[in-house]
Amino acid sequence: MKREVARRMGDAFAPILEGGMDPVAAAAEVRARLKASRRPARPVQVGHVENRAIPGPAGDIPVRIYHPLDSAEPGVGLPVLVYFHGGGFVLCDLDSHDSSCRRLANGIGAIVVSVDYRLAPEHPYPAAVEDAWAATEWAAAHASELSGDPSRLVVAGDSAGGNLAAVIAMTARDKGGPAIAFQLLIYPVVDQRRKSSLSSPHTKSGVLTAEHMQWFTAQYLGASGAQAEPSASPILGDMTGLPDAHVLTGALDPLCEEGEEYARLLAAGGAKVSVRRYERGFHGFFNLADHLPAAADATEDVCAVVRDALSNLN
Repeated sequence: MKREVARRMGDAFAPILEGGMDPVAAAAEVRARLKASRRPARPVQVGHVENRAIPGPAGDIPVRIYHPLDSAEPGVGLPVLVYFHGGGFVLCDLDSHDSSCRRLANGIGAIVVSVDYRLAPEHPYPAAVEDAWAATEWAAAHASELSGDPSRLVVAGDSAGGNLAAVIAMTARDKGGPAIAFQLLIYPVVDQRRKSSLSSPHTKSGVLTAEHMQWFTAQYLGASGAQAEPSASPILGDMTGLPDAHVLTGALDPLCEEGEEYARLLAAGGAKVSVRRYERGFHGFFNLADHLPAAADATEDVCAVVRDALSNLN
């Protein structure tokens, strides 16, 4: 499976590595190639799915809301998990992470609000952060309307989405709410300086290469100089007063070291943090649960962690 993913990534990123294309045109081509290469799978059945457009800072933000197959007892609000997809701030969408969100909804017994935030290079930093914050505020304000419990609000995401989840947890602390009960960070990008990830031997695997990471950073941050800002690199932020967290890493992922360092810093700042490293986990494997048993197992693992964390509140 890893070799197949590496081949798909290589084919999709050919326009970038060959050079000569306008960044917007290159991003559009990569998106189209990745979408065409997706392996179809039968959708995981959930209780209900609804597409909505919610108010955002630059127009409506598309979201997809998943209700779990088995709801809680009548009158009890469900946890609400706001999910930010990965893709280097440039790629992916609601459809690319549909299966993962369905599995999280059922596995946790939560309402999942998946956010289609604005992508670079058309909408560079801080557009994604702004949309992620607007969606989180909306989910908190509308939790009861969705049959959810605003006191059990979770932010979650993979890769670039893990970056956004970490940044939103910091933003909520700094702004005095909404209160985030837990953060689920799946091989998160937490250091845009790329100090450890670019030197990782796993950049040569073909799944997430040094060239990919440098291109993603250039599209997202451009000439903003924001690499050292906590809203771009949360590993440089104040770690005190943050919600408890679970950090998932893969031993074959260039982001493994920075994710685990972030977990250590969170714990040093006072949060209760669990970390699980998957020894055969490569970047992006979590999103392959329809085809990769290890990814399905990882999904079950994180669902159990989140369920336990939320059951222990108060």
